[in-house]
Amino acid sequence: MHAEHRHQAILRRLREEGSLRVSDFAAELGVSPVTIRRDVEVLADRGLVARVHGGAMLPETWAETAPADADPAAPARGRERVIGLIVPSADYYYPEVIKGAREAAAARNARLVLDISGYDADEERAQVDRMIGDGVDGLLVVPTGPRGWYEHLPVPVVIVERRPESDETAGIDHVVSDHVHGARLAVRHLAEAGRTRLALLVRGTSPTAQWIIEGFEAGVRAAGLETPLPVSVLDTGDAGPGSPEYDDPVEELLAAVAAGRVDAVIAHPDNHALALLRRLRARSVQIPGDVAIVAYDDEVAGLADVPLSAIAPAKHEVGASAVELLVRRIEQPDAPRHRLFVLPRLRVRSSSGG
Repeated sequence: MHAEHRHQAILRRLREEGSLRVSDFAAELGVSPVTIRRDVEVLADRGLVARVHGGAMLPETWAETAPADADPAAPARGRERVIGLIVPSADYYYPEVIKGAREAAAARNARLVLDISGYDADEERAQVDRMIGDGVDGLLVVPTGPRGWYEHLPVPVVIVERRPESDETAGIDHVVSDHVHGARLAVRHLAEAGRTRLALLVRGTSPTAQWIIEGFEAGVRAAGLETPLPVSVLDTGDAGPGSPEYDDPVEELLAAVAAGRVDAVIAHPDNHALALLRRLRARSVQIPGDVAIVAYDDEVAGLADVPLSAIAPAKHEVGASAVELLVRRIEQPDAPRHRLFVLPRLRVRSSSGG
């Protein structure tokens, strides 16, 4: 069907029913939702329709339902911007990212639409397709799988909390926490506190683990510290207490602490830091007297019975910055690409002598 014929079909449906949903109308015509969304954009630019989330309305119908304080010019352009946000989880780390994005979107007169991928790359891709079909103006995504395909989507995209994989994602804006800096900050704090024999306990399957390890090793070299263990980076994998994958490296660390070969530990994530604290105290190890602890993430570190010092990624700022970058990309499609690194902060508490 020719574009002009689709435009007439859209206008005819709106005159008959007052509104339409992009995904439903696309299926009815046998075309993609992206095609209908672009048709709606063309008609909105002509002032013939008002865009709403997921569809379109006649301008006069939109005006009757719009808030009293709505921008009087809005019917010509359609509606407030809608920004899609896809995160892998909403119960650890990402709540503050979501909050920062929501507040920044509201300040820019945009609405945030959220979905949770559950670390499932196929579900993530389906969510992207649904959001584009529903008419989002742009996407913020914390990817689980490969990212090269994001560069070819019909809406602007900002990758959040993931570094560029390769040159294939060079054309995508990124906003990430600088975990290399965060780990170096933890090492420097411990060195300045007089700790010289450091170990890192890290969940190696975490997407941020490689950057934390890189920062830890660089910090240790820069401070000229000792290597207290044959391997000073202990990986607990994706397991939990009670499994050999988790217990073996933790027991190695506990033995090194008991022998005086480790006097400080950086532990990622928070729940591993809390579990380590419990095991150390069960063996009458004094915190921070015998060994200092710095957690990484600062989700619950401050709630431990010995409040844990922690590296706190600026999650709220990451979410807010991602929205600002996406809005700029929507408004200026040809502007230079950005890779924005947001620096974590150190919060000193009792576990490292604070």
